[in-house]
Amino acid sequence: MTTTFSTSRRNALKLGLAATLAAPAAARAQQGWPNGPITWVNPFPAGGGTDVFARPLAAQVGEQLGVQILIDNKGGAGGTVGASQAAKMKPDGQTFFVGAIHHTIAPSVYKNLDYDLEKNFEPITMIALVPQVISINPNKVPVKTAAEFIAYLKANPNKVNYASPGAGTAHHLAGELFKLETKTEIVHVPYRGAGPAMQDLLAGNTDMMFDGMGTSAQQIKAGKLLGLAVATDKRSPEFPNIPTAAEIGVPSWLVSTWYGVWAIKGTPEPIVKRMYDEIVKALAVPKLQTIWKEQLAQVGGEAPADFAKRIRAEIEKWQKVVAAAGVKLD
Repeated sequence: MTTTFSTSRRNALKLGLAATLAAPAAARAQQGWPNGPITWVNPFPAGGGTDVFARPLAAQVGEQLGVQILIDNKGGAGGTVGASQAAKMKPDGQTFFVGAIHHTIAPSVYKNLDYDLEKNFEPITMIALVPQVISINPNKVPVKTAAEFIAYLKANPNKVNYASPGAGTAHHLAGELFKLETKTEIVHVPYRGAGPAMQDLLAGNTDMMFDGMGTSAQQIKAGKLLGLAVATDKRSPEFPNIPTAAEIGVPSWLVSTWYGVWAIKGTPEPIVKRMYDEIVKALAVPKLQTIWKEQLAQVGGEAPADFAKRIRAEIEKWQKVVAAAGVKLD
């Protein structure tokens, strides 16, 4: 009788100990986090649209957490090189991924990706959404309006080229969608990020970009680039003279570049939630709101579940565009 009781008691104690260790595991993961500096992998070179938002946000979130958040730029192949590397990193809450709409396009244009955006990453939130704009170098393309531009393209097929941050990016597909809708031909010139693409456009080495307002706005204001149309259904308050897609006769050309933060799949849920909470808190800070406004960006902060729905919808949308445009990459 005593032996049975002792055995039962020992088993109960073992079970109790196991439960005690398991139950607060998630809590302990959060309590011990962050364990030193955090890294945000940015799969594009420094100076591009992702950097514009990721760096000030990382600085603010790091300040809130009391640690440094490092931006690790790993550019190449439309953001897929950095995404591939991030997908293989340890899900310990010390590494996160800062990607963009481009990563919802990649599955349709890159057939040999060694990662899956929805399976290898945990959505946290969208941080910024920026409308696309047609930006031309006025010294390279002899037009003043969108109507003149479309007419020029039709009269000169494949004479004009457009730079992009890389094959398979939103900038690239915005160009392909524009070509489909206007029945024009423009040569695509991919770069390793928005920064290098913009530098060459300003230098006159390329003719134009289908660009996010985040990187084109200042150049348009300075007169270095000419903005011909925004890919939205409403004019921008900052650029009231630039017509919308519908106003230039291409109502279905609606493209916005958005940026978001993901955790590596397997990161403890309390850490994912904490990072989400800290990002939302940071996005409400006046100095960040000012930066977003200067970039003509909508402030993000949507819930992880809503961000996941956005990702799924974008993947499906761009599958159709890629198929219609016949875009194929290795």
